[in-house]
Amino acid sequence: MTSPSPAATSAWVVEHPGPITSAPLRLVERETPAPGPGELLLRVRTCGVCRTDLHLAEGDLPPHKPRCTPGHEVVGEVIATGPDAEDFRVGDRAGAAWLAETCGQCRYCRSARENLCPDSRYTGWHIHGGYADHLLVDARFAYRLPEGWSDEDAAPLLCAGIIGYRALERADLPPGGRLGIYGFGASAHLTAQLAIARGAEVHVVTRSRGAQRLALELGATSAGADAPPKPLDAAILFAPAGSLVPVALAALDRGGTLAIAGIHLSEIPPLDYDRHLFQDRTVRSVTANTREDGRAFLAEAARLRPTVRVTRYPMRRADRALEDLAVGRITGVAVLVTD
Repeated sequence: MTSPSPAATSAWVVEHPGPITSAPLRLVERETPAPGPGELLLRVRTCGVCRTDLHLAEGDLPPHKPRCTPGHEVVGEVIATGPDAEDFRVGDRAGAAWLAETCGQCRYCRSARENLCPDSRYTGWHIHGGYADHLLVDARFAYRLPEGWSDEDAAPLLCAGIIGYRALERADLPPGGRLGIYGFGASAHLTAQLAIARGAEVHVVTRSRGAQRLALELGATSAGADAPPKPLDAAILFAPAGSLVPVALAALDRGGTLAIAGIHLSEIPPLDYDRHLFQDRTVRSVTANTREDGRAFLAEAARLRPTVRVTRYPMRRADRALEDLAVGRITGVAVLVTD
């Protein structure tokens, strides 16, 4: 370790998973961890608020760590390094994302598919995340962030952006094709801009009037609560609603692909083969991301500079941010800012 760590860390923990209205989160004080071999200790500056954090708090995702601290879109300052922590020095800005660790030895890791590693671990699910003053991160899984981005704008890139990028790749959108986006929150509003910059025609389906307006402002061809006006070459489902799977499949043209970009999805209704799957239609899930996905997206974002629609909350109001996310009061993405 290169410098002494602060004695105490203020952090939110999931005390009793349940409906967000039942106050499942609690703000606690705990000892600040010291970085071990290959680790960085970050002073958290900002942390994006992801729907996965809400799923963890409400119990849709069973916690892998008792009283776990959520948060996996973290921008922080390196304040200490452990032995053999390469590529970062004290004072550097670093990003911590969802994928926190893989085994590096299994057949998935050895074939550039580390997102499928059976022993993978995730920030804010297996290990404490960024709803806190300080965070430990494996230096091998930390990111250099694009220059010129504020901490608040950079934080959502680390999950909303990266997962949206992977979902877009999984959707197999042809050049100049028509892309449907179902749900228009943090990830979708970044992914839409990426697709438009690549020459796509984007059609957004969302019930939120505010999200519809934002989609059109960002360049979408259409935005509404009903089916897209044209058959789609590809679609991405961001809303965690299984009921939308047959809806999205029915809107696909022949040969179209639907990518489902969520870690949690409600039950999918029965599918009709002729209407939903025939004519070479494809359904794909999106399981986490690889570090290469992260690096590729951040490089593309540095070139394109997508607009990030941010709503800021102080870290001490993380519980309020999740409540607002749950009831749809956030357009774009929420970001927690340390005091």
